[in-house]
Amino acid sequence: MSVIDAVRRKPIAWPALLGSILLCELAGIVPSVLTAGDVATWYPTLAKPGFTPPSWLFGPVWTTLYLLMGVALYLVWRGGGTNRETSRIRRFALGAFGVQLLLNASWTLVFFGSREIFGGLVVIVALLAAILATMWASVRVDRRAAILLVPYLAWVGFATLLNYEIWRLNA
Repeated sequence: MSVIDAVRRKPIAWPALLGSILLCELAGIVPSVLTAGDVATWYPTLAKPGFTPPSWLFGPVWTTLYLLMGVALYLVWRGGGTNRETSRIRRFALGAFGVQLLLNASWTLVFFGSREIFGGLVVIVALLAAILATMWASVRVDRRAAILLVPYLAWVGFATLLNYEIWRLNA
């Protein structure tokens, strides 16, 4: 990092950073609480592929991913310059982030809450596209934000394959 980069860096706005993380964590917690019964009773009855991770792994993975997403959201919110083009890209990145976060929460409600495996597949494919759009815009605002979303993209890609196989095995 050059001296100029160090001078340009903004100090951390802790309330905004914590709020961004909390928002993302709540996007996972609220649907999980609403569908906990279905996760405990219906999901175990489904046929699943051999590569299905153990149930205990999902909580720590998603908690970590929501943390990374929150930091990425904060970086985009704080990032970019003041010219019109940068502001436009930043607004697009924030909007795309909101869409992907809504789709993320929706997947849990559709797949577990409504017990719609194919519906979950439709939502998760849209989620993948929204994550890619978020990353595409975020890299133009703050490259670090896009990098923080790479594990999320990888996990959702894996979850898409898992969702597809569960649908195929239970159709």
